[in-house]
Amino acid sequence: MIALLIMLAVIVIVVLSIAGIYNQLVALKNRFQNAFAQIDVQLKRRYDLIPNLVETVKGYLQHERGTLEAVILARNQAQEACGKAAAKPGDAASMNMLKGAEAGLTGALGRLFALAESYPDLKANQNMIRLMEELSSTENKISFARQAYNDSVMLYNTATESFPNVLLAKPLGFEKAELFEIANDAERARPDVKFS
Repeated sequence: MIALLIMLAVIVIVVLSIAGIYNQLVALKNRFQNAFAQIDVQLKRRYDLIPNLVETVKGYLQHERGTLEAVILARNQAQEACGKAAAKPGDAASMNMLKGAEAGLTGALGRLFALAESYPDLKANQNMIRLMEELSSTENKISFARQAYNDSVMLYNTATESFPNVLLAKPLGFEKAELFEIANDAERARPDVKFS
């Protein structure tokens, strides 16, 4: 009888330990998914600002149609990649697609801003100044949200790779999550344009 009680106690302890590990992993996964949702909100705000920026610039840069089209194309690609990443936050393929699309958008915006620098009337346009301030503020919010996301992913990945969690994580469907980091220094450089 005592042996049966000891065996039952061991089984209860094992089941409670497995439940605890599972609940911890669920909480950490939800945390990084919520952190990605914050990035998603800021990226959507950024994507919404870009058409207004292009419309403001369009009148001044009539001979630079290719640059404007490149910005819109890059925005649409980034928006599509963001939607796919939002459907599967942490998924390596989705996150890599988003990283590439964001790098393309940053490059296209950089070319647009460099071109806009040579138009003094555009630099003085109040709508352009306001849009640039909003875009700069949004970029800062994206950076903070990206940092929060990466911190959450790091905690999640550490939990899934730590013993004894590692024994249960993969069989329970907890895969490694991908960080949202910028791959090289050229992509890290945010376009810095001063309209004053």
